[in-house]
This record gives sequence, structure tokens and C-alpha cells, in this order.
Amino acid sequence: MKRWITVAGAVAYVVVVVLLFGYLWMTNKSPKLTIVSWPGQYGHAQASALLRPFADRSGADVRIAEYDGGTAELARQVAAKKYSWDVIDLELPDAVAACDQGLLEPIDAASLPAGPDGMPAAQDFVPGAIGPCWVGSVVYSQTIAYDRHRFTGKQPTTLADFFDLKDFPGPRAMRRASPKFNLELALLADGVAPRDVYAVLSTPQGVARALAKLDTIRSALVWWTNDDSPARMLADGRTAFSTILNGDIFNAAMHGNNLGVIWDRQLYEFDVFGVPKGDPKRGLAMDFIRFATQAKHLAGVADWVPYGPARRSAAPYVGKNPELSVAMAPFLPTSHFATAFAVDDQWWRLHGADVDPLWQAWLAKEKQS
Repeated sequence: MKRWITVAGAVAYVVVVVLLFGYLWMTNKSPKLTIVSWPGQYGHAQASALLRPFADRSGADVRIAEYDGGTAELARQVAAKKYSWDVIDLELPDAVAACDQGLLEPIDAASLPAGPDGMPAAQDFVPGAIGPCWVGSVVYSQTIAYDRHRFTGKQPTTLADFFDLKDFPGPRAMRRASPKFNLELALLADGVAPRDVYAVLSTPQGVARALAKLDTIRSALVWWTNDDSPARMLADGRTAFSTILNGDIFNAAMHGNNLGVIWDRQLYEFDVFGVPKGDPKRGLAMDFIRFATQAKHLAGVADWVPYGPARRSAAPYVGKNPELSVAMAPFLPTSHFATAFAVDDQWWRLHGADVDPLWQAWLAKEKQS
């Protein structure tokens, strides 16, 4: 009987311990953090390089959600004070708009991690990557690609070559839908110093100057509308040159189309991290942002997708794509940054509506000619 009582007591003790730990497990869940990103390979890259490592390091229950951009849902959550999102990966134009509308928490650059050599974040990040309400994650750019088979001798290397119909003949493709990017390229090709481009564009005379430069190649201009069009147009011989997103150059190369690239005066922008204004989890959200914007972690994203890390010190850590075994550095905008030009999305937010009618009028002349 004593032995039975002893065994029974031991069993009861075990049962109590199991129940206790089960109760604690059920009632002490890890904090949940929802990070919003983009579908496809980019979201996969962030999940692999940032989200899972942060979850392992912090113990947080990190979830990923997808969206298609814009600020409408963010505005709804902030207005209702009901937050489904804690960190958002925004395209820079949306971040600028959201910041102006008071939809994002302020971000102090001094709170961001220093570089591996101790350089403060404000000096280590690419110019424009840190704003009042955002911090850059990746750099992407519009650049110029060309058909290598068109030119058997000297190959084009500069923005000036794009505008040189004599030495480099053939159709040029540009995006028709918006003057953004096209006007900046025209002024840079016309000799305007990068620091003065938006001051010049702020006047009717400056817009006229940009359009006059585009007139010099109007006879050779063809237009693209969808982002995947430039690579196809180059591949099938419809155009000799095209403005193109740098990610599409990588995709073309992975499908056997090794396009020539003019990195000179590439026009770069960012995807950035922001935190919804008033989010009760903003402390944990900022912990994630500080983790995700360390040099090695940003390099981890660039291993997966052809977007440059938003801080300079990440470059030495970029390696090969884990699935394709392709060295990623040659495809990153930040590897060719000597003459890169930062697009000013705040300027376009303030002045785009004034410039667009002038652009549309210039396009209309094409139909009349």
C-alpha cells in the first residue's frame, strides 16, 4: 500500500507539472509582430534573411502579410486605432505621402545600429535612405539597357550615348505614362548638375529644357507601358535601348538574355520600413527595424534579390544567391553608384500635378507630327 501511495503520488506530481507547464504555455504566448511586405521573391527574401532570424533572436511570433502598396489601409488602421500591421515595407513615394499625412511613427536616425566599423547610421546609409518617418531597406533603380548585338564596335557606356543617334543609332524606348524619370534623365544628359536638377525642373523654362532635350531623340522614341516590356522589346529587336528597372536586367540574365547596361546616371529609389502611427507594438517594431537594418542582415536580402542594401557597409557581405548560385553584386545598383542620382519623391509629390499637363502636351505633338 505504501509503495502504491508513493507511485500514485509521483504520478499525480507529474500530472500537475504537465498541466502547469501546459497552462503557462497557453497563457504566456510570445508577442506577435506582423510585418507587411510584397508578394513573390522579394517577400520570400525578407522572410528568409530578416523575419525568421529576428523571430529566433527575439522570441517574437513574427508573421508576414502581403499587400500591393498604397496608404489607404494604413490610414484606415491609424484612424480606427485598430492595428493589423506593425511594420510596413513601403515604396518611398508611399512613405513620403504617409509621413506627410501623419500616418507613420517618427524614426530617430541616432537609434539605428552603427556600421561594423562603428560609423553612425546617418553616415553609413545611402543618401536619402533615412527620412523623418522611415529607414531604407533596399535600393532599386531605373537604368538603361541595350542590345549588345546592335553594336559590334564601341559599346555605349554613358547617358550621353543614349541621346547619341549618330554613333549609336536605333530606337530608344522610354516609359510613356509619366514624366518622372524621363525629365531627370533629359536634364542630366543636357549637362545640368545633379544638385540642380529639381531646382531647374521647378520652373516652366526648366521643364521646357528637358522636353527640348527629348526632342533631339523624338524621331527614335518608342514607348513602353508595362514593367516587363523593356526586356521583351530588347530581346525581339524592337528597340536598341530602353529605360528599365534594374531587377528586370537580372531576370533577363537568368533567362539567358545578357543585356548591356548603362549604369551611368541610374535613377534610384528605396523600399523603406515604417511603423504605423500609434501602434501599441511600436517598441517591438523598432527592435525589428534596428535588427533588419544591420549591415549583414541587409546583405542577406541582397543575396536573394537584385536590390542593393541601403547602407554602404553591407556591400562586402553580399554573396551568391542561395538558390541560383549566382554572384549578386554585379546586378546591384549600389555596386555601380559613382554617378547614381537620387529621385526626389517629395518634389514629385508637390509638383507632379503641375508638370504632368506639360508632359501630356508634349506627347500630343507626337500625334500631330
